[in-house]
Amino acid sequence: MAAEWRAAKLGEVLGSKGYIRGPFGSALKRGELLTAGIPVYEQQHAIYGTREFRFFIDDAKYQELARFTVQPNDLIISCSGTLGRVSVIREGDPVGIISQALLILRPDTQLIDPSFLYYVLSSPAGFHSMVSVSTGSVQVNIAKRSIIEDIDLQLPPLPEQKAIARILGTLDDKIELNRRMNATLEAMARALFQSWFVDFDPVHAKAAGRPPSGMDAATAALFPSAFQSSALGEIPEGWTADSVSNVFHLTMGQSPPGDTYNEAGEGTPFYQGRTDFGFRFPTRRMFCTAPTRLAKECDTLVSVRAPVGDINMAIEDCCIGRGVAAVRHKQAAHSFTYYAMANLRPHFANYESEGTVFGAINKVNFEKLPVVAPSREVLTAFEKLAGPIDEQIRINETQSRALATLRDTLLPKLLSGELSTATAA
Repeated sequence: MAAEWRAAKLGEVLGSKGYIRGPFGSALKRGELLTAGIPVYEQQHAIYGTREFRFFIDDAKYQELARFTVQPNDLIISCSGTLGRVSVIREGDPVGIISQALLILRPDTQLIDPSFLYYVLSSPAGFHSMVSVSTGSVQVNIAKRSIIEDIDLQLPPLPEQKAIARILGTLDDKIELNRRMNATLEAMARALFQSWFVDFDPVHAKAAGRPPSGMDAATAALFPSAFQSSALGEIPEGWTADSVSNVFHLTMGQSPPGDTYNEAGEGTPFYQGRTDFGFRFPTRRMFCTAPTRLAKECDTLVSVRAPVGDINMAIEDCCIGRGVAAVRHKQAAHSFTYYAMANLRPHFANYESEGTVFGAINKVNFEKLPVVAPSREVLTAFEKLAGPIDEQIRINETQSRALATLRDTLLPKLLSGELSTATAA
């Protein structure tokens, strides 16, 4: 390590009011949350780095809770459940407050570069420092303030911090670009599914004597030009109002013996619940040497315990635990399966209050959920259009994972001074 690096504690590099825990639950009640207004940052914003918001508050509530407002260069950290995930508030991020499940660390930018601190806390050592002494008998919480502020840092001069952050940030920028591309691609495929299988736009067009918009004649000919009554309301003639059990194969997960889990990469990737899910594909954390329930590559994965109904797709063969179900179309229509399960989210939401402690849906109720089954020809046409979109999403994700591996290899070497920025660049 270069001689100019120095040892410090995290608390030394935080600014005035540099540690802010989110408001107590009683200060921000569910009934006060709105569908528009000033955004509320939640755990997902720290976990995934996204800036799409579910909840908002009005100006009066904001004035009451203004001390919890995020500022550019703040680090927001998830504090309960999925612990220790970090995101940096950037210029241009919406002004809003944090929820009770987040922590703000506000660095003194004269002492430490916020992006450098982000990488320190995101490194295995930094993450371990925040979560290894976390507390809570039921809902695990992040370590208390005195422990967080006592985390050891090795600080290079500020220009070196910025250079380290710039090298790692270049990789993260490409990963973020891929994420945005994937979000756009998925939105395209979702819109196609909505048009064909929810709004029935091609059928409405033909019933009105118009050619379906943006569709070639051969594809248009696959759709009927009239509707029929069904248990699900008006659906295209010749299609069926069906249930999950008749259209899909459903495998409910089961936890393997406890002594077969490991984090060393031995055995089959194991996903046990919602915390393993990402934007589109789950993240490898655990492996299992004696899997009991398996999902195949391209199966749709659904969280069946709180929160019920989150959706991912298996990027490889994997083992699934009790918090996950695997869904596969009986005609191997992988894209249709994924978007059909996403379309069932309002039904899954009905099970959020089921179970002794957390929401859950069992196999019997899952299999009863309603779906519209199109003709084989329309299903095939959808797969031909949506399949390449989903494949591009997969390619982008694979590239991002390779970039993330490179970043994670460089990160500890740069943060320790073992690798100089001149060499890494």
